[in-house]
Amino acid sequence: MTIGQNAAAAKAVLLAAAVLATSAPAWAGPADTYYERAFVVAADARCDLFDDRVDAALTAATAQARGAALRSGAAEAELKAVAARAVARAGAVSCRDPQLAVVRERVDGAFSGWARTPRMSFPGKARPWVADRNAWSRPGWRLMQASRVGASPVTFGYGSESEAPSLTAVVSFVGRSRPNAARIVFRDEAKAPRAWLTGNGLAPAPSRASVWATGVAAADVALLAEGRRAGDAWRFPAAAADRLAGLDPRETFLIEFHFRDGSVARAPFEAGDFAAGRAFMAMGPL
Repeated sequence: MTIGQNAAAAKAVLLAAAVLATSAPAWAGPADTYYERAFVVAADARCDLFDDRVDAALTAATAQARGAALRSGAAEAELKAVAARAVARAGAVSCRDPQLAVVRERVDGAFSGWARTPRMSFPGKARPWVADRNAWSRPGWRLMQASRVGASPVTFGYGSESEAPSLTAVVSFVGRSRPNAARIVFRDEAKAPRAWLTGNGLAPAPSRASVWATGVAAADVALLAEGRRAGDAWRFPAAAADRLAGLDPRETFLIEFHFRDGSVARAPFEAGDFAAGRAFMAMGPL
């Protein structure tokens, strides 16, 4: 099932939620789709409408709708207000409302398909996030985006040699020594609350934050880029993922590799629908 097919099915189902949310005609814009999905997520949290996998599917779809709204030009402040309205409206609807029961049945049917989908690609401007829920009993990428620094491939996301994937950057450097440190560099919301969308999408140096890797090991062959025989797997703390998920999907972040001679190699990545991909992955293996 493609993202477009999922989005179309979800949109058709979530129009029922709009009946509960407003007496106005059915909404059509990206921010309105985000409202509808946020409303159902809030109603679910309050009334315990769905099982864990449908919960995760709804979370992924809502994050995807947020990304689409931001790409269409909606401001972050506007979407925060949209989410607040959705939560408030969900709080005003009785859990025993018969229309909510209809929404529950239809949403459960539509989003249970997400729960059975093994692999999805979340497109970006140039680089997609690819999520894979197949066969977690063997090493592989659960969520990844590919980039390069010079001729050296770099892959970042959730990679694992077990059933517990960790936030990882794998690099196979060509023709140079191995780095002795690595970090993720991104916009610091405390210093720059608004998304930085000019230039290459990376906030200026004074407005950046970073998270250093906590360790490095030889990468399993299943995590290497095609054609590579060796590489390093740099592990990052789980909390870094929350900060990346909060970025505007149009923003850029970097993986920096630091060498003993003081040089730094930088691989660019798109924030994109990282949050949606992570939520999709959270549905667990198939």
